[in-house]
Amino acid sequence: MLQGLRARAGELLRFGAVGLAGIVVNLGVFNLLRLGPLAPDAEIAGDDDRVVTAKIIATVVSILFAWWAHRGWTFRGPQRHTPTRELLLFAIINGVAIVLEAATVAISHHGLGYESLIADNVASVIGIGLGTITRYIGYDLFVFTSEGRALPAVSADDEG
Repeated sequence: MLQGLRARAGELLRFGAVGLAGIVVNLGVFNLLRLGPLAPDAEIAGDDDRVVTAKIIATVVSILFAWWAHRGWTFRGPQRHTPTRELLLFAIINGVAIVLEAATVAISHHGLGYESLIADNVASVIGIGLGTITRYIGYDLFVFTSEGRALPAVSADDEG
């Protein structure tokens, strides 16, 4: 297992760097919307779903950024799919991640009653973490498969 991690170290570092940049994009857009046009309206009963809508929009923007960055940098090399099919698979994986992220914010904000800006951001970061794990596994298995990015063979001497 350690050998596999070593072989993927560069890819994992690039994935992490893109992920950190994606978090900045995600939280930046989320807060711009949350404090701007999609700010919760205290006059509306039930606080409508503006906060969750802001989270979904922010996640979509960060997904498009991440696809561009992962395609050109993290998982560079021969592509297995056409760009259109790859983007579709990328969108499906990220659809699952969006549900996880939005559900985390919705549960915190609506279900648990944590409605402050700080609480919404904490829930957002937790959701991003769950989404990130889902994305890496999904990208590696379905979108940017290891085909064309072969890992070095492990010899019996290396397993020691």
